[in-house]
Formats: sequence, structure tokens, C-alpha cells
Amino acid sequence: MAHVITNRCVGVKDQSCVEVCPVDCIHPSSDLDVAAAFDSAPQLFIDPEVCIDCGACVPVCPVEAIFYMEDLPEEYVPAIEDNAHYYWEGRGTTRC
Repeated sequence: MAHVITNRCVGVKDQSCVEVCPVDCIHPSSDLDVAAAFDSAPQLFIDPEVCIDCGACVPVCPVEAIFYMEDLPEEYVPAIEDNAHYYWEGRGTTRC
């Protein structure tokens, strides 16, 4: 399982979570990715294949957009697919 960023992040893209992530699984980031990728994405996403479930990102998110997948409120279940889609469908086009 992994953590998931929900649509509470849309338009916010606060990168506190990126700063504390020990495995750089949160993208797009203004420091880790090309500027166009960060600018064009509506929110940040967690790579489910890289996330180690450390939870460091959860308490630093100012809009409480990050949940452990098993604790995800029903209204945010589509975020699982949104996060996976960003990485699996967009791999190679948004990352530097």
C-alpha cells in the first residue's frame, strides 16, 4: 500500500511533503522535475511504486490532502487512480 494525495491539493501544490519525503516519491516538484511539469499539473502525486509508507508527508501537509490508502475517506477513493495514472500513463513525459 501507499499514501495518496487527494484533490485537496489541487491549486495548492505546497511542497512541504516533497521536502520531507526520504525517497522522492512525490512529483511534480519544482526542484526535482522540469518547470513545465510542475506548472501544468493541478496537484502533487505520490508514486505508489516508490512510496515506503513512512508517513512523513502526512503531518506537514497544510491542507490535509495526504492519506494512507487504507484510511482514505470514501469521497477521495478516486485519488488512488489519479495518483497511479500520473505515474503509469505519464511516465517519461512529465519527469526530467
